[in-house]
Amino acid sequence: MIRKLAASAFVLGLMAAPLHAAEKISTPVEVEADEMEIIDANKQAIFRGKVDAVRGSEHIRSDVMTVFYADVKQPDGTSKSQASKLDAKGNVTITTSKQVITGEWAKMDILANTLLVGGHVKLTEGKTTLQGEKLTVDLSTERTLMSGGRVKGSFVPK
Repeated sequence: MIRKLAASAFVLGLMAAPLHAAEKISTPVEVEADEMEIIDANKQAIFRGKVDAVRGSEHIRSDVMTVFYADVKQPDGTSKSQASKLDAKGNVTITTSKQVITGEWAKMDILANTLLVGGHVKLTEGKTTLQGEKLTVDLSTERTLMSGGRVKGSFVPK
């Protein structure tokens, strides 16, 4: 059974667009999965089975996705849950309006604004492709590093 879940406050920050500016944070995130488990004591939400998280034109798909969140104090003294990290495992595909990134796993540090994708990584933008074992992206500076052994690139001019 697939449950369609409107994004909770702790999921709102889970998707930053790899390699280009992220869509506005106010855009809602919807997550579909076969099941969802919240472990509030550990500040985790775990989505399992054909996970598809969507915000605008951005998608993150995987077999399992764990969102880590923390309570953040607001100026008015109240607390609000905010996503801090995201781990995706198994058949990971990250799709933006310009790129598709695939790998066996991905880790996003939302507070540091970094993305790490590993395990037979392939990044495709148009007809240009990069392949390697590990992709590291600093989303703030748009610095991309493909590492972990031999890397391969096929660059096609636009």
